[in-house]
Amino acid sequence: MSLSLDGLVSGLKTTEVIKALMDVHAIPRTLLKAKIDDKNVVMTQLRTLNTAVQNLAAAAEKAAVPGGLDRFTGAASSETVKVALRAGAVPLSTDIVVDRVAQSHTVITAAARSWPADPPVLTLENAAGERVQIQADSSSMQDIAQAINDADTGIVATAVPAGRDADGNPLHRLQLRAEESGQAGQFRVYRGDLAAVTGGTAVDLATETGAAVIATGTDAQVRLWAGTGAEQVLTSASNTFTDLFEGVDVTVSTASPTPVTVTVAVDSAARTTATKDFIALVTDIFTRIDNGSKATVAGAQGEKTTLGVFTGDSTIRAMRTALADAVQLPVDGVSPSSIGISTDMYGKLTFDEKKFAEALAKDPDAVGGLVTAVAARIEQTATAYSDKYDGLLTSRITGQESEVKSLGEQMQRWDVRLAQRKASLERTYARLEVMLSEMQSQSSYLASQISALPSSRSGSGS
Repeated sequence: MSLSLDGLVSGLKTTEVIKALMDVHAIPRTLLKAKIDDKNVVMTQLRTLNTAVQNLAAAAEKAAVPGGLDRFTGAASSETVKVALRAGAVPLSTDIVVDRVAQSHTVITAAARSWPADPPVLTLENAAGERVQIQADSSSMQDIAQAINDADTGIVATAVPAGRDADGNPLHRLQLRAEESGQAGQFRVYRGDLAAVTGGTAVDLATETGAAVIATGTDAQVRLWAGTGAEQVLTSASNTFTDLFEGVDVTVSTASPTPVTVTVAVDSAARTTATKDFIALVTDIFTRIDNGSKATVAGAQGEKTTLGVFTGDSTIRAMRTALADAVQLPVDGVSPSSIGISTDMYGKLTFDEKKFAEALAKDPDAVGGLVTAVAARIEQTATAYSDKYDGLLTSRITGQESEVKSLGEQMQRWDVRLAQRKASLERTYARLEVMLSEMQSQSSYLASQISALPSSRSGSGS
């Protein structure tokens, strides 16, 4: 709590005087704060740049793998077959025959007003022979369907209206369907408990009069190289054959004895775009560095020269040079400029899509090898600077953080000293006011005493 005695005796504006004195004492602290603010701005830019370089390193690592920037398109000669590509796909063209598609096992029970036994007890048996006994809350078909669903055995039950009986009472069937398609989803539903099923006295609902197996759970099946000595039969519980070929997923929807041609071809346009996007990551880093290194020179007297956050930073300058060399230096005597990756006289990196596409059409393997080599050099350089443990740029940021921490500690010590100085000034001026007050009181007392003395007059009277 500050002490203020403004104008009590002296008439001085004590608060303003103390503030003016403290502003002078605080100049070193103000300079420290400005220095910390400047370094924080630099650190923010360094961190942003480091993140961009780390992203470049990750992208370059993928591009440095042979075929890392290759792009393909998949197609089939029939709409009943869909082709999806993943990493690892290579060009191919092969015929497949779709013998059958996958089905979910489905059973419909006979129509009934309600379950013939109360309480209703059923036993569910899956394709592996595992059995689960359930009991419904009532004999209504809706409650039985709910009990089957609550058992969570992979069977979905629905009570389906099935008209009315001769007396006009509503009838229902149970539709039972496996959640998963394929042979492994086959099941049986028995009326009776586990003991009855084991003893052979339980009734299989699908065999009752009026009931039916609507669809038998089966796996999808296709054949490669059908009719040849190399014929290969493949099955899938679903209609999707994952990795039918490496990196190629094929989904079938209709069985057909007619062969369907599956094709995976190089997508030159997508490959060009992928390479362009990769080079754009390098260009973005160059732009960040160049913009952060610009200096605004004073154009007239009184104006200031403003330096960029990266101006004079040897680490940033060395990284830009290293990345530029990684991009533009020849690979086995072949310059990247021959495929459209070049740097102009001002150091600006450019990518000529047309030139790259022409080179790709002429010799895709040579272009792929050159891009892979350039990406490997970029990955090595970017990692050397942005590695989170010992990267040169990372170390630069760590050094800045340590310096800011040290400056912050100095500021804290200055805060203590300034607080002490302010308290001292407040006490000094407070004592001054008290002393002036005491002197004023003494002066008033003396004046009053002097006035009270008897006056002396010269001469005598008679």
